[in-house]
Amino acid sequence: MRNRLRSFRSPSLCTPGFLLTLIILLIGVSISFAQDEPVVVDTTSAVPDSVLAERVPLPPTNIRVADRLNDAGGSIVITWDMSPDDRVEGKVQEYMVMRAEIVGGQPGEFVEVGDATPGATEYSDGNTKDGIEYLYKVVAVNNYLENNTVIWKELAESGLSDPIKSSAQWFNSSRLSPFIGILLLGFFIIYFINQAKSGKKLFIRKIAGMEAVDEAVGRATEMGKKIYYVPGLSDMDNVQTIAAMSILGRVAELAAEYETYLDVPVCRSMVMVTAREMVKEAYSKVGRPDSYSNEQVHYLTDDQFGYAAAIDGMVVREEPATIFYMGTFYAESLILAETGNSIGAIQIAGTAMPSQLPFFVAACDYTLIGEELFAASAYLSKAPKELGSLKGQDMGKAVILVALILGMLLETFNIWQFSKLFAVQ
Repeated sequence: MRNRLRSFRSPSLCTPGFLLTLIILLIGVSISFAQDEPVVVDTTSAVPDSVLAERVPLPPTNIRVADRLNDAGGSIVITWDMSPDDRVEGKVQEYMVMRAEIVGGQPGEFVEVGDATPGATEYSDGNTKDGIEYLYKVVAVNNYLENNTVIWKELAESGLSDPIKSSAQWFNSSRLSPFIGILLLGFFIIYFINQAKSGKKLFIRKIAGMEAVDEAVGRATEMGKKIYYVPGLSDMDNVQTIAAMSILGRVAELAAEYETYLDVPVCRSMVMVTAREMVKEAYSKVGRPDSYSNEQVHYLTDDQFGYAAAIDGMVVREEPATIFYMGTFYAESLILAETGNSIGAIQIAGTAMPSQLPFFVAACDYTLIGEELFAASAYLSKAPKELGSLKGQDMGKAVILVALILGMLLETFNIWQFSKLFAVQ
């Protein structure tokens, strides 16, 4: 029987090699856990009170809490006065912010909601629930680490804060200045529209290019040649193209009145549809609807330089007396303008593309620069709504200019920080 039991035992489990391997594995697992997070070794029980007194920092004081202003709720700002031991080589390694919910008039368990570095005096708790009361306290922490192991850790708790709730605000007071600016601009626009409707003549600075429209159309009529109107490369989603369509309406009215053929080559289908409606309406307005033809507004191509080459070919072959370039233009601007200049046509251009303005200025007789393109519609139509809107915007720009000059003087002479009025958070 003893021989049978002896033969049943597994001698491999009792060998020194197996035991050594098992010990090494256990040591490796313990080291990996030790590297994941610091191990706290409690040594305070064996430390004299005098040593503990040197380790424990003084707590932060004057804990203040407030609901964060101008937000959508769910955030509370905690501020405090630093611990007297929070200094270079002091006892404070960090601050822990603790929070407890008030349930039934009694505070619950305090949990850590965040931490702050030494020298900090503020923490924003962005994980609160609106309508629930909270208490806060701040804990100064001093600890000593050795080989990623916390040898000792001492805490100093502050007093409790007042109860606080977070809530959302209806109005963002930091954006009061832009709101006042919008109201002021709206007032100017409505006021001048009413002034224009009442028959009062509003002063609008003369735009040389628009003053020359009648002359340009008249010259084409005298010579018995066409007028070309090129509305640029952009589609109807571009504000420059919309402005170009407004100017086209006025040019088409004059062309219909003088019985001069107006040719509008386009490179976008939506622009073609819109331009046809504008020209057709203009012909009807002057009482010559039968003179209009859909062939006057025709599509060429979407390709940028293909469009420019097609227009250049038409210009060279037909030699129009007047050419308008209104809208968005890119590298083809000089190609178009130089070709028109070579045949001696009167050319009036307008664009808000800064990089193309020098080419139009050099090769064209008149150029609408930047905002003149957008003001040209009101300048030509004399409609009360457009004139009043233009005048109101000019007044808004004047107010901004005065504010800039006033602010520059106040800040230059260090009288008052005027820029604070326009800070938007």
